[in-house]
Amino acid sequence: MNYTHYDYLELPPGATPARIEAAYATLKARFAAADESQDFSGLVRLIHAAYEVLRDNETRKAYDAALASEAARADVELKADLDAQAPRRVRRVQDVPHPLNAAFSSLAA
Repeated sequence: MNYTHYDYLELPPGATPARIEAAYATLKARFAAADESQDFSGLVRLIHAAYEVLRDNETRKAYDAALASEAARADVELKADLDAQAPRRVRRVQDVPHPLNAAFSSLAA
């Protein structure tokens, strides 16, 4: 699963700059108060990198455009995969499997 910068800051993609600042401050405080025995340095770096991208309007616009482009490509790929699947054979009520048909015939007799 690919996480976005919004995921690391626990925000929706349309978050305001004020919410981005608040989320970053909250996460920083949470990890500063975390148990020293656990190493969160990798996650803290990812959170800081996400904040650096999302706090600047121009980099955020470019990042959002890249996310939208990636989502569009994924949609096209999924549609192509679904369209390429072999169509299932249409079953009709008359297409009763032979063992079931035999069982019904013996019951009807």
